[in-house]
Amino acid sequence: MSDRKIGDSEAPEAKYRLFRAFGNLNVRPKFMVLHNLFFLVLTASVYFSLIPLFEARISIAKARELSLLIKLILEDQPVPVPGLEVYNYREGSAAALEIRPDVLNWLELHPGQVYKEDGSDRIYRLVAATGQFRSLDAPNVIYDEVVQRAKLTLFVVLGTAYALAILLLELLIMPKYVYGPIQRFLAADDAIQRGDRHAELIPERVIYGDEVGRIMQSRNATVEELRKQERHLEEALEALEVTAEELKTKNEQLEAARLSLMEQDRLASLGLLSASVAHELNTPLAVLLGSIEKLSETVGDPAAQDRLARMRRVAQRLKRISESLVDFARQRKQQMEQVTLHTLIDEAWSLVAIDEKSSHVRFRNRVDEGARAFGNADRLIQVFVNLLRNSLNAVNSEGIITVASKRGIENGKDWVSVSVEDNGVGIPADVLPDIFEAFVTTRLDARGTGLGLTVAEGIVSQHGGIITASNCDGGGARLEVKLPAA
Repeated sequence: MSDRKIGDSEAPEAKYRLFRAFGNLNVRPKFMVLHNLFFLVLTASVYFSLIPLFEARISIAKARELSLLIKLILEDQPVPVPGLEVYNYREGSAAALEIRPDVLNWLELHPGQVYKEDGSDRIYRLVAATGQFRSLDAPNVIYDEVVQRAKLTLFVVLGTAYALAILLLELLIMPKYVYGPIQRFLAADDAIQRGDRHAELIPERVIYGDEVGRIMQSRNATVEELRKQERHLEEALEALEVTAEELKTKNEQLEAARLSLMEQDRLASLGLLSASVAHELNTPLAVLLGSIEKLSETVGDPAAQDRLARMRRVAQRLKRISESLVDFARQRKQQMEQVTLHTLIDEAWSLVAIDEKSSHVRFRNRVDEGARAFGNADRLIQVFVNLLRNSLNAVNSEGIITVASKRGIENGKDWVSVSVEDNGVGIPADVLPDIFEAFVTTRLDARGTGLGLTVAEGIVSQHGGIITASNCDGGGARLEVKLPAA
């Protein structure tokens, strides 16, 4: 039972493998196999249809001719029919005709009858009236040659027709209407795989109106629609990228605005607090200034007078600072005039030099004595006090602070630049980009608020100038203030 089931399953499997192998062939070998099978069946059909019919006709003709020959040889009269030479007709004695003894005995016993040897085409007869023997060969060889020639001719004709048909199909018809379109189809698909947009469509001039042509047209339409969708997708992606970039920019602006609002809120709070502190300082400062004036009238020592003058300047400076604190909350008009920068730097250093650390630091004022800027002297002193104080805090006990100036013309305007350089530790790289932002400081003690450079930048901007910060090549920091020249 199991053997029979295995045999039954193997036959369909073998048939499937055969069909699968034939299906895996390319189109050209597949058509060649079909051509050969078709012409083989056609040739066999023609051959086995015509040759048996021809052979039957030949057999009838041969039998009819043999019957006529036998009738002719049975005549007792001499045979005057011409053309019997083709049958090897002879008449004479037994010796002349080389008749075998057994045949001779038969003929003598049966005079007038025809004897035909088995396996031989020769016919014998004894004419009783004349006592002569007659013999001729049946036309079997002739008819056999005719049949063979007919078979050969038919085979040659069918073979020639097959060869011509194959050449016509394989060289003209199939390449033009089957193989060529398929190759163009495959070449276009290969172009899609390579990304060759110029060769991915099949030209309309080579597309016929048959089924393959309609498939090509459908394929072209599909590819064009696909490219159209790709273009729409690319445009959508580009628009999405632009939207994403705009959204990112908006988010950054919102974040910057949020931080700015936070800083402004802190600055507003600081302004209110500063205004309150300034009001509280005004009365003690007025008392201090009055005391200094009275001491100046009573003390005659020049050194003491110099100290009192310095104390007066400091008290006046504190008064102006308190007024600036009030200005932090209330804007008021600033008095602008020509300012001699060399003198202004000396005054700013004299205010910074109150710090006892300044006695160990070498200060060099190399500002040109003729350098003048247009601005408010008190506000500009505040700028350079902040810059000099930062430099003083950055250097060690053997530090050097140098202030220098230079003139220049930019965009048709005269500028004067004042640079403050020190040989301290310099500005950290992570702080340098945001050095002028509010509350940015490298000092974590109570003396660092992170507002000095922010206030300095604001004052310089109000004067129409620019302030920049950098590190010197040999170490230390360098802050440069560029102001309109007077």
